[in-house]
Order: sequence, then C-alpha cells, then structure tokens
Amino acid sequence: MKTIKAAGGLVYRKLSSYESPEILMIFRRNVWDLPKGKLEEGESIEECAIREVAEEIGIDERPHIVTQLEETYHEYERNDMLFGKTTYWYAMQLSVVEGIDFHPQKEEQIEKVAWQSLAKAKEIVGYENLKDVLISFEGWLDNHNQAFS
Repeated sequence: MKTIKAAGGLVYRKLSSYESPEILMIFRRNVWDLPKGKLEEGESIEECAIREVAEEIGIDERPHIVTQLEETYHEYERNDMLFGKTTYWYAMQLSVVEGIDFHPQKEEQIEKVAWQSLAKAKEIVGYENLKDVLISFEGWLDNHNQAFS
C-alpha cells in the first residue's frame, strides 16, 4: 500500500453575529466536498492546506489558518494499486468574506464553489469522514465562542 499525506481547509465565514457560519464547499464528480490536496515535496502540512484551498477555489488570496481540526483517513484503489490517504484538516478564513469571485479548478474536475450553511453542509457533503470534520468544527465553535469578523 502506498501512503499519501494531504491537507485541506474548512473555510468559514460569518456575516453577522446572529447567523451561524457558512462553509465554503466545492462540487466535483457529482459530490459536495471540501477543498484539499496532496502534500508536495518540501512543503509543510499547513502550507499544503493553504495552497490547495486557494488553488481549488481559484483565488489569489491565501486563506489563513484559525485552528487545526482533525485528521481523516481513507483507502482507495486506482490502477490496481491500493492507497492509504491521511488528510490533515484546518479551519480557515479569508480576509474578505463578500464579493469574492471564485474560479473552480477545472483540471481537478471542480464544477462550482459555493457557500453553504453549516447545517446544509452536514446534509449535503458527500463523504462520511467529512461529516466528522464538520462536526469537529462545530464543536470547536461551541467550545471557543469564537468572535468573528
């Protein structure tokens, strides 16, 4: 089995103190997902997460990490080879929360980028382990009474 390290981001925004946060999601291969990708040589896990999020949602601005969330692991087969992939997740924010023009990364088969409420994100995310990431983020929010900009 070949092992792979990856990192991704749960990018969130809160437009008012009365609303729950919205999560930035990507739609690829008919599934709602969170942006993530493989670690490149010489790159830290945090650098990978920031780079991959910016690339997949198609923005020049780099998101900033607010906190580390959890790790996920899954195995898959491709071209008769088994892979074990560990993904490190971070809660992130963008410095601008409105009016951003996203350009989905077509070469990664990403069709669209959209903000979803946290509740909706938990309903529509296409992978069970990403529900765990969303729940982890929700718990972090509850425990920290995070002040949003």
